[in-house]
Amino acid sequence: MSQWLVLTLAMVVACGVVLTITVLKERRISEDDDPTETPDVIEYLTMMVGVVYAIVLGLAIAGVWEARSAAEDTVRTEAQALHEVSARARAYPAPVRDRIRSDVDAYVSYVVHKEWPVMAEKGELTDRGTTLLTKVRADVTDYHPRNDFEGQSYQPLVDQVAVADGARSARADAADSTLPGVVWFGLIIGGAISVGVMFTLQIRRSGRELLMAGLFSALIAFLLFLVWDFDAPFSRGIAATAAPFVDLFPHP
Repeated sequence: MSQWLVLTLAMVVACGVVLTITVLKERRISEDDDPTETPDVIEYLTMMVGVVYAIVLGLAIAGVWEARSAAEDTVRTEAQALHEVSARARAYPAPVRDRIRSDVDAYVSYVVHKEWPVMAEKGELTDRGTTLLTKVRADVTDYHPRNDFEGQSYQPLVDQVAVADGARSARADAADSTLPGVVWFGLIIGGAISVGVMFTLQIRRSGRELLMAGLFSALIAFLLFLVWDFDAPFSRGIAATAAPFVDLFPHP
C-alpha cells in the first residue's frame, strides 16, 4: 500500500473519529447547558497540553530530519571516498590500477543494486558488501610502492579507504529506526491526549467548530506520519537514496 495512501487514510480516520465523537457528544448535552461555563482552568490546561506536545513533536521532527540529513551525508562521503580511490589509483602500474578500479566498481555495483534493497527492507547491511570493501582495502594496502611518486599516492589511498569504511559503518548505524520505542509511545499518547482535551471544551456542531476540530486532528495525524516517514532514513517515502554512488560511478 502506498505510504501517501496510508497518510490520507490516517488523516481521514482521525477526522472521522473526532467529528463522530463531537456529534454524538452534542446529542447528549441537555438543552439548558451553557457552553460559556467552561472553567478558565480547563481552557488554560488545554492550552498548556497543546504547547507542551507541540514542543515535543517539533523536537522529534527536528531529530529525525537531522538523522536523515546525516544519513545522506554518510552516503555522499562513502561514494566520494571510493571515487577518490579510483581516481588516485592512476599513479599505480596498469595491472594494479585496473584491479583496484575493478574492485571498487564491483563494490559500488553491489551496494546500489543488491545491498541497498536489503538495507531498506531489513535495516542492516550485508556480509557480501563488507567482503567486497575488504577486497578493495587489500588491493590498496598490499601493494608496495616502487618509487617516490607511487609512495606519495599510497597513504592518501589508504586514508580514503578508511574514510569509506567509516562511512559504511555509519550507514549501517543509520539504516535502522532513529527514535526508540519509548519516544514513539510518548508521541502517540501525547497526540491522543492533545486531541482528547478538545472534548473538555464545549464543542458544538457549528461549521467552524467542526472544521477546526477536524483540521486539528488531521494535522496531528500528518505530523506523526512525517516523523514516522523520516524515522528510517533509507527505507520510507522521503528516503536517502544511492544517488551519490550513481552520480560518481555512472556505469558501476
